[in-house]
Amino acid sequence: MPKYYYDLHIHSCLSPCGDMDMTPNNLVNMAKLLGLDVIALTDHNTSLNCEAAMKVGEEVGLLVIPGMELTTTEDIHAVCLFPDLEKALAFCSYVDGHRIKVRNRPDIYGRQVIMNEQDEETGEIEHLLLPSGGIGIMDAYRTAKEFGGICYPAHIDRDSLSILSVLGEIDPACGFRTAELADISKLDELRKTHPILDTMHIITCSDAHYLENMKDAQNTIELPALTREAVIEYLDSAECRIHTKINAEGF
Repeated sequence: MPKYYYDLHIHSCLSPCGDMDMTPNNLVNMAKLLGLDVIALTDHNTSLNCEAAMKVGEEVGLLVIPGMELTTTEDIHAVCLFPDLEKALAFCSYVDGHRIKVRNRPDIYGRQVIMNEQDEETGEIEHLLLPSGGIGIMDAYRTAKEFGGICYPAHIDRDSLSILSVLGEIDPACGFRTAELADISKLDELRKTHPILDTMHIITCSDAHYLENMKDAQNTIELPALTREAVIEYLDSAECRIHTKINAEGF
């Protein structure tokens, strides 16, 4: 079965603290230069730059999955991915209606800019996108599934904004089939104290907010075909076909 290079956690200039160089064209073309086959655009609590990135991806031959990095009510970050733009925007609208809204301070957090596929500014979100999206961690997977997508905890090995730093464990009742690590070298140690990880897909992504933080092609996923549906179906399945640089034979 073919292997495809992935990075399923990338931010654009729409995210707070996202560099203004992270335009749809720049981030997609950088991913292409790095040798990636599939990426996901996962801005904080919004999916409004996904359409532009997907159009650029179609032009250059790179698969772009529309997504979001959700901030739960517990201040836990979780990645949500969707098989098409319509479902992603429907979920985005739901989150927008539930998230905490405080006015952004561009001097502190940076601007939150919406762009089209020509990297032209078409709007700006005035309310800060960092606060809670109004969905608890126990409901995140279920809610994303109701909109046709999936959800899994982001950068679980970090000391803040992660499910392990906040709750200390991943409750099986959350329903997650996948977990993301920022540093894959921590996996073996984490598995000793969190055996639930033995039952989950483990991926590692850049969480890039700057072009220089994007990772080159080193981690792969085996799929019958390179489609958004195949990526999402696999990450929600039981069989592991993900390979990382530290273990070329998989887990």
